[in-house]
Amino acid sequence: MKKKKFLFINGSASGNSSNEKLIAYLIQSLDGCETKVFNGLKNLPHFDPAFSTENTPVEITDIRTDIKTADGIIICTPEYIFSIPSSLKNLLEWCVATTVFSEKPVGIITASASGEKGHAELQLIIKTLGGVFHNENLLLVQGIKGKINMERNIDEELKEKLQGFIYSFIKSCKS
Repeated sequence: MKKKKFLFINGSASGNSSNEKLIAYLIQSLDGCETKVFNGLKNLPHFDPAFSTENTPVEITDIRTDIKTADGIIICTPEYIFSIPSSLKNLLEWCVATTVFSEKPVGIITASASGEKGHAELQLIIKTLGGVFHNENLLLVQGIKGKINMERNIDEELKEKLQGFIYSFIKSCKS
């Protein structure tokens, strides 16, 4: 049986972010799966529709290939000013003229102080791109700074929620 292949997209451009720590914790739960983390949002060129389908920058074709070949995508992101980070939006804009997200299982985690508006916005964007998610594949973690510390220790309640999330996500990726 083929190993499942999961791509994690870190929506935070900050080093040692809470989102990065959550991704690391989730990867530990995916024994026997192939995982890749994309931390390169700040290295992507700004979206330019003129290069969306022809003469596309290599950084964009590379991440599109990673998305297309993954069995499932998990996006873990903060909320900035009641929205998703601009660098994450930039990546998603580069995918609009493609079908890389079409029928692709997507898990969405928004980990921020509040996160409600960014969480809703990301769901709308993923639906627009054709990605598929269910309520069980959505996790809003409010007050993240109080639930994870610098040593990557996550409080028990959040660990339970993350385990439920990843279990449900894996289940949704089965063919």
